[in-house]
Amino acid sequence: MLAARKRLLIAESELNRAQLVQDWQAMTGDIQSLTRQARIISSLASASALLVGGLLSFRRKKSIPPAPKSSWWQSLLKGVQLTGPLWPAFCTRPKE
Repeated sequence: MLAARKRLLIAESELNRAQLVQDWQAMTGDIQSLTRQARIISSLASASALLVGGLLSFRRKKSIPPAPKSSWWQSLLKGVQLTGPLWPAFCTRPKE
């Protein structure tokens, strides 16, 4: 009687361990999926904020009288400064 109860408890313990492993794997998959979605949303939010900021800046600059024309080197530098923050948002690839 005692030996049978012991075997039943051992069997139940093994079932509980197997269920725990399955639950852990499911939870890990869910966390990876949420992390991937958070990265995508973060990239989109960052790009959107930069776009809105650029559009607002462009709108404000229209009302300001034009400044003297800058050299091609300054124009290139400004272009790099504007596109620099956008580059990581479009180049990041989620690690799988």
